[in-house]
Amino acid sequence: MEMPASKMKIEVAYAKPDQQCVLEVMVPIGCDMVQAIELSGILERFPEIDLQRAKLGVFGTLEKQPTARILQAGERVEIYRPLTLDPKDRRRQIAKAKQLAATKAKEAKARAANLAKSAAALSTDPF
Repeated sequence: MEMPASKMKIEVAYAKPDQQCVLEVMVPIGCDMVQAIELSGILERFPEIDLQRAKLGVFGTLEKQPTARILQAGERVEIYRPLTLDPKDRRRQIAKAKQLAATKAKEAKARAANLAKSAAALSTDPF
C-alpha cells in the first residue's frame, strides 16, 4: 500500500506500569512531535498526559524543544511519565533495607547462640 506523498507514517508511544500503547499514525510531512501526538488520538486514550509538562523523545533520546523537532518517516515519538521516585532515593531505600535485614539476622543469630548456651547449661545442671 503506497502512502500519499504529503503524508508519512510514524509511531506515538506511551507506557504506564501496567499498560503500553504504541500507535501507528499517518501525519503530514513536516509535522513536529507535539502535532503528531495531538493527531494520534493518544491524549483521548490517556487523559492524564499533560503535554505542557510531559517530557518527549524520539527513540529514547529526550528532545528539549519538541515543537521544533520535525519528524522523519518511521520515527517513534515517546511520551515519558514523570518518575515516581528519584533513582538515588530508591537506591538509598534498598541499601537501608539490606542493612536492617543484616542487623536483624545478626541479632537472631546471637539469640540462637544464647538459647543454645542456656539449653546446654540446663542439661548439665544436676537439679
